[in-house]
Amino acid sequence: MRYADGPTTEAAITVAAPPERVWELVCDIHLVAEVSTELQRVEWLEPGGPAVGRPFRGWNSHPAAGEWSTVSRVVVCDPPRCFGWDVEDPRNPTASWRFELTPDGAGTHLRQWARMGPGPSGLTGAIRRWPEKEERIVAGRLREWRAGMEANLAAIKERAER
Repeated sequence: MRYADGPTTEAAITVAAPPERVWELVCDIHLVAEVSTELQRVEWLEPGGPAVGRPFRGWNSHPAAGEWSTVSRVVVCDPPRCFGWDVEDPRNPTASWRFELTPDGAGTHLRQWARMGPGPSGLTGAIRRWPEKEERIVAGRLREWRAGMEANLAAIKERAER
């Protein structure tokens, strides 16, 4: 698994709430920062609600990488079906993130998905330093992302089902 291949990971959960209720939580960018061990805080950079093209800044911290911030831009905002953003350059993002909501009986099937690259990120520096460890580096980061997604989905489920 190489970074240049655009590796992905995902997690999913069924929420006992209608998509409209789940949508309110999915497009609240502050919720992920409340749950995440890496994303410390976020803020919208332009006024208004979630909309395609709207940017936000996220501040992150990771034991192996230190602290950094990125600017993301909403690229999908289709209530109550899909909300997603690309990180940094929208033409060559360092990562792409999506929440997808599908009606499931009286509830919602919620999936979070992410893809690395294709643009360079903090991970590409580590890969350049240790090319022989690229597959292990990428797999480890995908595991971290998936654990974060599982925490996000559990928090959304818990709040939506209140």
